Amino acid sequence: MSVYDAYEHLLIEEVEEGILKVTMHSPGRLNAAHAGMHTELARIWKDIDEDPNVNVAILTGSGGVFSAGGDLDLVKDMSENFDVLTRVWKEARDLVYNVINCSKPIVSAMEGPAVGAGLAAGLLADISIAAKDARIIDGHTRLGVAAGDHAAIVWPLLCGMAKSKYHLMLCEQVTGEEAERMGLVSLTVDAGDVQDRALEVARKLNRGSKTALRWTKYALNNWLRMAGPTFDASLALEFMGFNGPDIREGRASVLEKRRPQFGAPAETR
Repeated sequence: MSVYDAYEHLLIEEVEEGILKVTMHSPGRLNAAHAGMHTELARIWKDIDEDPNVNVAILTGSGGVFSAGGDLDLVKDMSENFDVLTRVWKEARDLVYNVINCSKPIVSAMEGPAVGAGLAAGLLADISIAAKDARIIDGHTRLGVAAGDHAAIVWPLLCGMAKSKYHLMLCEQVTGEEAERMGLVSLTVDAGDVQDRALEVARKLNRGSKTALRWTKYALNNWLRMAGPTFDASLALEFMGFNGPDIREGRASVLEKRRPQFGAPAETR
C-alpha cells in the first residue's frame, strides 16, 4: 500500500518514472482548499521528500483551474471554533515550511484562478509556470484578515516591496503575463500549453544531478528561511483576525458578491 493511497482530495499520479503529479481536486468548488484539502496540502511535501522513487513533483489543479482559494465554510469554522483555528494555523505554517524544506524540486502549473493555500504552494514552488491569462490574487485583506499565509515570506523577495504592498493591501489581481514581468512567477505560456511545459521542465529536472539540484534548492531557500520570523508574525496576525469583527463582514460580502463594508473602530485597526 502506497502512502499516497490515504490522500482523498489530492490526486497523486506517477506520470513518468521519478515524476509525481499532485492535482488539487475539489469538484464543484473550483479546487478551493476546504478542510480536508488544506490538511493534505500541508502533509504531502513531507511524504514526497521521504519517497526515494520521486525526483520531481508537479503541482496543479483539476479541470483547468488551479485553486479558487480558501473554502468559506472553513473560514466560518475558523472564526467560530478555536480548536479549528489553531489546527489550521499549524497546517498553514507547515504547508509553507514543508514546501521550502522538501528536498525534491517542485514545479507548479497554474491555470485559471490561483488563490489561497494553493497559491501559497504554487508561488513557493521552485519553478512556477502560469498561463498568460491565469488570475493570481491574494485575497486576505478582502476577507478582513492580514495577508499572512505565504505572502510576507515570498512576495517581497520575488517582486519587491512596492509591488507586494500594492497587490497584497489592495487585493489587486495579477494576470499570469503580468506576474512574469514582475518576477512573481518563473515563466508564462499560453493556457493550452501549461501542463506540457510543466512536464517538459520536470523532465529536465528529472534528468539532472539529484544532489546538485537538491543542494542548490536548499541553499537558495535559505533566503526564505531568513524571512521565517516575518512569515511567522504575518501568520499570527492573520489568524488573530479570524477572531475579529471584519472577518464576518468579509465572508458575507464574498457570499453576497458585493463590496465589504468594514466598520471596526479606528483604534482597533
